[in-house]
Amino acid sequence: MANLVEEAKKSAVRQAVFDWVKDGMVVGVGTGSTAQHVPSALLELKAKGWNFVCIPTSFQAKQNIISSKLTLGSLDTHPEIDVTFDGADECDSNLDLIKGGGGAMLQEKIIAFNSKKFVVVADFRKESIKLGDKWKSGIPIEVLPSALEPILLTFKKMGANAQLRIAVKKAGPVVTDNGNFVLDVDFGIIDDPILLERKICSIPGVLETGLFCNMADVAYFGGEDGSV
Repeated sequence: MANLVEEAKKSAVRQAVFDWVKDGMVVGVGTGSTAQHVPSALLELKAKGWNFVCIPTSFQAKQNIISSKLTLGSLDTHPEIDVTFDGADECDSNLDLIKGGGGAMLQEKIIAFNSKKFVVVADFRKESIKLGDKWKSGIPIEVLPSALEPILLTFKKMGANAQLRIAVKKAGPVVTDNGNFVLDVDFGIIDDPILLERKICSIPGVLETGLFCNMADVAYFGGEDGSV
């Protein structure tokens, strides 16, 4: 099963990159177990003599770009991106997403927002009708550390189950690339992700949510049989 999933991820990425990337583009490179395959697909196009600048969504993405010997850029030099490829923890029938399983949702959303096209790449397990159908770990939310306890109390009053994400191979909480904490907040099945995102973002100390609403232009899902 693990090999099927990995091949599904690679198939989705390769098809999406080949469909959308043109010579000379500025390309956003996502974070996570699916988006980590984006540089490999770009290298196939580079072998044809194509050139492009890659904008990372995280430290992981930056290292992948550098190790692949692709041209690294930033929002400072390229504030507008032609197309960004990134994964999702779940994608509903409206192309609304839950992202942030890797803790990079703030930078991912900044890159996606500043992209002319935002292309989601994922395996067959991530497609659902409503958010919360398949992803049961809650919405990742980046918060200011000094506001942690008041935010936890606010979510409790909202009827949600909020957990501070604890690190593996490090004592204490996960710390994002921006120096903040991550909460995983379970609201169950989400009927109106746009309204929920507005409510969460109105809480002082919340820096960003893993709800990506009205942002994705298209989604590519790799199937168990290798189809996309």
